[in-house]
Amino acid sequence: MIEQTSKQSNAIYWASGIVSVCGIIFEVLFGAAGSYLLGDGVKQYTLTISLFLTGMGIGASISEKVTKNLILSFVWIEYLIGIIAGFSTFLLFGVSAFLSSGMDAFFLYFITILVGALTGVELPILIRKANEIGVTVQKSTARVLFSDYAGGLIGGLLFVYLLRPEFGLVKSAFLVAIINVVVALWVLLYFRREIKAFKLHFSVGIAIFLLLFSGVLFGEETAFSFEQKLYRDPIIYTERTDYQQIILTKEQGDLRLFLDGQLQFSSSDEYRYHETLVHPAMATADRKEKILILGGGDGLALRELQKYDEVKSMTLVDLDPKVIELGKTHRDVVNLNEHAFEDDRVEVINEDAFQFLKNKQNTFYDVILVDLPDPNNESLNKLYTLEFYQLVRNHLAPGGSIMIQATSPTFATDVYWSITQTVEAANLQTANLHVDIPSFGDWGFVLAKREAFKLDESEFTVGTKFLTTDVLKGLTSFGKDIDKEIIDEKGKIVPLETNTLTRPTIIEKYEKAWRSY
Repeated sequence: MIEQTSKQSNAIYWASGIVSVCGIIFEVLFGAAGSYLLGDGVKQYTLTISLFLTGMGIGASISEKVTKNLILSFVWIEYLIGIIAGFSTFLLFGVSAFLSSGMDAFFLYFITILVGALTGVELPILIRKANEIGVTVQKSTARVLFSDYAGGLIGGLLFVYLLRPEFGLVKSAFLVAIINVVVALWVLLYFRREIKAFKLHFSVGIAIFLLLFSGVLFGEETAFSFEQKLYRDPIIYTERTDYQQIILTKEQGDLRLFLDGQLQFSSSDEYRYHETLVHPAMATADRKEKILILGGGDGLALRELQKYDEVKSMTLVDLDPKVIELGKTHRDVVNLNEHAFEDDRVEVINEDAFQFLKNKQNTFYDVILVDLPDPNNESLNKLYTLEFYQLVRNHLAPGGSIMIQATSPTFATDVYWSITQTVEAANLQTANLHVDIPSFGDWGFVLAKREAFKLDESEFTVGTKFLTTDVLKGLTSFGKDIDKEIIDEKGKIVPLETNTLTRPTIIEKYEKAWRSY
């Protein structure tokens, strides 16, 4: 009798540990899905984890009413988790593709709290079952909770190092859901003598298993067709890297690169962006020998720089090696950047731009181009802070120039001018430019130097498709509705704030500004 009790209790502990692994994986998976589709990773992880834990609390409260047929109750909870959580990311892509804006967030948060509630019912039932077979409350609670917490660590590690990089969001959800169902079937078999209509319950589990297995085989392909709906043109390349989702689309010769759903360039008009990014900085620099590019892994800024014979070295720092690989090997991108990475003067470093500048001591550059994604989350925000611009300044040679892409002054006016304010707080002199890029709209840049300078005295010595000396002068003019003097609803001037690591003021401004676009 004691031996039987021990075996049954051990089975319960193993079941609790395994489903806990699944629970934590779903928790972080929902955060990752929200980060990809909705942006602002810190916000999405915070919301999904909070909602999941709230759901667990609700589930724990509901579990008080489950006092009979404990094993069968546990089995059906796992079946429900399997179906709901297994299809969660698959359906989320469908909702994003076919339903109105905002429904994807509602669906994600609803699913998160629902799966959290079901997860919250699991452990109290298992503890109650352990007590029912003769284990003391103290012992059963301690051991089930130990299995739960240890399983949480394992689940987190599995998601980060195996599931997300190897299987992606859709397939991972189906695979983990299968584990939930397999645990349910195993527990059902182990306690089958207690179960009435055992064959019926077991058959239902097998049917759910087969449904989820078909999701593993075909779900990702179908979800890809959903994702295709999010983009105007056919997707010709997609890859989930350790840092972001890379998407390339192409239609009638127009090649577009998206990182985490955000457009990075359109081949039809990217020259307007890259000429403005590169040539004003080169024209205002006293020397043009040593160049640093932060970002720009597509190689398009390199293409513009290689028009200058004076350039002796170009150091490109980009965090994601897969973007560099795309710029080096994908035929369409290579044709667009004109084989820029084959130039012997180019050195590529895969490192975070902030850390690179922090670790690189006593190295100075004549021109620094900051071609980084917009500050729409915490990790990108640090690249728009006072501390970052101070590091950039400290690596700028005397007479050198810095050019910073600084989002749209039309769509995010206060963000654009806050970036300018932050650059100036780093003791740099600035000039503001904006250019119309059809695929982006009106786009802003901040040109900076240690010394005072006059941009209108600059001349170009290389060939361009768009930029001329006269055009450059026009780029410095801003309409009253997007100039530095921002007026609020009450008619008062909005004071500009310096963005810092400890006070990231522009993230919320950015999200609010782009909400309507």
